[in-house]
Amino acid sequence: MRSRTPDKSLSSSNSSLETIYFMFARALEDILRRYSSKADFGREAVDAFEHRFRSLRGSGLLPSGRENRAQRLSTQQIAYAILSTASIQPGWAGATAVILANLVPEGGAETSFFNVGTLLDTITKLIEDDAARASLILLTLSAAEGGLNSSGFANLVYIDASGQRRHSRYMHRLAANFTSPNNEARNDLNRRYAKMSRELVLNTAFFDALAREIDRSQHWPAPPGEGEEYTIEEIEDHRRKALGVRSGARYLNIGVENHVAWPAEERLVKFDEYELVLMPRTPDHSASIHIDLHRYRLSQTQARTLINRFLSMMSWVDDHYAISQDGWSGNPIPVAVPRRELATITAHQWIFARRIPTSEQTRRALALYREARNAQQNFMVSYAVLNFYKIVELRHPGRAPARTWIRDNYLIARSTYAFDESFERLETICQGQTVHEYLYTACRVAVAHGSPKSSSDPDDADEIRRLHTAADVLRWMARHLIKTELQVGEHP
Repeated sequence: MRSRTPDKSLSSSNSSLETIYFMFARALEDILRRYSSKADFGREAVDAFEHRFRSLRGSGLLPSGRENRAQRLSTQQIAYAILSTASIQPGWAGATAVILANLVPEGGAETSFFNVGTLLDTITKLIEDDAARASLILLTLSAAEGGLNSSGFANLVYIDASGQRRHSRYMHRLAANFTSPNNEARNDLNRRYAKMSRELVLNTAFFDALAREIDRSQHWPAPPGEGEEYTIEEIEDHRRKALGVRSGARYLNIGVENHVAWPAEERLVKFDEYELVLMPRTPDHSASIHIDLHRYRLSQTQARTLINRFLSMMSWVDDHYAISQDGWSGNPIPVAVPRRELATITAHQWIFARRIPTSEQTRRALALYREARNAQQNFMVSYAVLNFYKIVELRHPGRAPARTWIRDNYLIARSTYAFDESFERLETICQGQTVHEYLYTACRVAVAHGSPKSSSDPDDADEIRRLHTAADVLRWMARHLIKTELQVGEHP
C-alpha cells in the first residue's frame, strides 16, 4: 500500500482505490475533543477521549503500542474514530464503532447516498469527497437499540442531484432485509424501537473542518507525541503477562466468601495441572477466583467443580471456611467480582405485630426454616436440603410417614406455588423415580449420610445444581406444612 505524498490535496471527486494515510492518532484525538466541546452544557471528562481511543486501539481499529504512535491513519481509521463518539460510554467506543460501521442503507446501496454500501463507507466518502460533503445536510448516529437484539441506527439527510431533500437510513443488515425505502409508515424516523435514545448529530461544518485538518496534516503534521497515552495499556499488558492471559482466553469469574489465607494482591497460582488467578477482597469487590475455560477446554460446570476442589483443599489446610458464590464467564481477561450487596426490604410504614408461638414444635419448625433459608442464601445448599426436610420429619417423624406426607401433599404445593419452575426441573431430574422417594433417598439421605449407595459430593457443580433444585421444592413443601398444619399465618 502506498502512502499519499505530502503535496497532494484531499481528493475532491473520485476516491482513490489505494489506501491513503493522513494524520497521527494523537492529533485526531485532540481534534475530536475540541469539536465536541460545545456538544452539551458541560464537556466530557478530561480523559474521556483518551479512554475512547484506548478502546479503539484495543479493538484493533487504530495502531496500538507506543512504537506505532508515528503511524499515520487512513480515512477508514478516521471514520472508525468518528463513529466511536456516538457511544456515551468511552469504554464501549471500540464496540460501538464496529457495530455502527457495519450498518447498511435501507433499500440497498443502489438507492443510498452516493451508492455506498455501509455507514463506514459513507463516512469515508464524506471525508474524501468535496461533492459528497457539499450535498450533506446532517448525519445522525445512535448506539441505541434500533431493532430487536440489534443496536445502532443512523440517518443521513442530503440534497440529491435534482435538488431534492432526501434521507438515507442505516440499520442492521438483517433488519434492512425486511424494510423497503418506499414504506414510509414502517420507516418513519419517529418510530424508534428504543423508548429512549440519544443521537449524535454531525453537520456539514464538521466534515468540512475535518477535511481541512486532514489536508493540513499532509503539509504541517502535528507531532505524534511522546506516547504517554499508551502508559495505561502498557501497565495492563504487563498485568496480563503476569496473570498468564493468552489470546482467545474466556475466563470464568467466581466470587468467594472465605476466611482462609488469601493473597493480598492478584496472583497466578498453580493447582494440579491448572493455573488459577486469585484476586483479593476490596471495598467494592469480593475475593474471587478465575480460570481460562478456553485454555483448558473446560465447560462452566467442570470449571466450577475444579474451583470447588481447590477451595476444599484450602479449607482443609487452613481449617477455615471457603464458600464458592455466583459468577459468570466470557471475559478475555480475569474480571473482579462485585461484592454481594443483598437488598434489604424496607417499608415507610412498617407493620409487625406477632407473638412467640406457644407450641414448641412450631418454634422449632420456624427455627429450622430460618436456618435453611440462611444456608440456601449463603450457598450451603446441602444444609438447606437437610433442614427443610427436617421440618417435615418434625411433624411426621420416621422414614415412611415423612415420605408419605410429601407424596400426598406434593401436587397441592405444586399447584399453590406454580410460579416456581423448580417443580418441573425436579421432575425431570427424578428420571422416572417418584418425587417423594427421590427427595428422601437422593437428597435427604445423600446429604446426611455417607452411604455408598446414596452419596453427595458438594464440590461437584452438577450435584450442587441438583441440590439447589431439591432445596427450592422442599422450601415450598415446608411452607405448606407450616401454614396448613402448624397454622402459622404469613401476614405480618
